[in-house]
Amino acid sequence: MKRFMKKIVLGTVAITIIGANSMSYAWNYQVKYGDTYWKLSNKYGVSLNSMMTANNANQNTTIFPGQYIIIPESNNYFYYTVQFGDTSWNVSDKFGVIMKDFLNINNMDENDYLYPKQKVKIPINNVPIVEKAGEKYGEYLDWWSGARYVVPRGAVFKIVDFYTGEYFMAKRTVGSNHADVETLTLENTKKMKKIWGGSFNWEKRPAIIEYNGRRIAASVAGMPHAGDDRVKGGAYTSWRSGNYGYGINLDYVKNNGMHGVFDVHFLNSTRHKDGTVDKTHQKNIKISAGVKK
Repeated sequence: MKRFMKKIVLGTVAITIIGANSMSYAWNYQVKYGDTYWKLSNKYGVSLNSMMTANNANQNTTIFPGQYIIIPESNNYFYYTVQFGDTSWNVSDKFGVIMKDFLNINNMDENDYLYPKQKVKIPINNVPIVEKAGEKYGEYLDWWSGARYVVPRGAVFKIVDFYTGEYFMAKRTVGSNHADVETLTLENTKKMKKIWGGSFNWEKRPAIIEYNGRRIAASVAGMPHAGDDRVKGGAYTSWRSGNYGYGINLDYVKNNGMHGVFDVHFLNSTRHKDGTVDKTHQKNIKISAGVKK
């Protein structure tokens, strides 16, 4: 039976997809001193045979500290090690999953606390491909049930301007109602400014997001806001671009010639300030999806 293996990135966690006739999920584990395949199979409740198969190993194979191996999973989830300050809400938000789903898969409720070094399950959402209107268009993919999982936090992707075909690379760093995004480098910021007529502005343009082999219909506003490139991302700061004033610095990609994040919207995504759908963004998304109604 022919198998395939593909690495993707979900948020900041590397996931390896292993498949035969059906698809199952796995995650990458960095070997520690004293680890063996047998010990790890018992620790994570995985059969020794399946772990050997996933890593093309046999009984004579030795693993070494620092090496990455695959921990296979038969279910649609992977493990995350809780960090100091984590809560069910911010872990769910970090990986773009619904908190109810996170709580259910871990047999928890809203009153349960998370503890540093605790291992919790993060559900993986399989998002079917939506048929496109044509080669130049993107998938008309709903934000809440699809796009926020297909383009998770931490994803680095190409933003293609629908009208000109010019593009630049960017990263989704924050955002729940829609994707808050930053250019990857100073050179990419220059390309972005060129598309928007030479400077940052609030014009909203139809776009295609290319990531992991998929093309998603989107709309992009060309104005960075709510950040300071000189201050650590996530820290409190007295000045933020766009007259946002004191607050959490939404600038995580440094030295890119941009203060803060810019907005990328998808089908049915909403504004952060009032939770409503932006009509211009939605009109643009229809254009980049080839939807005429």
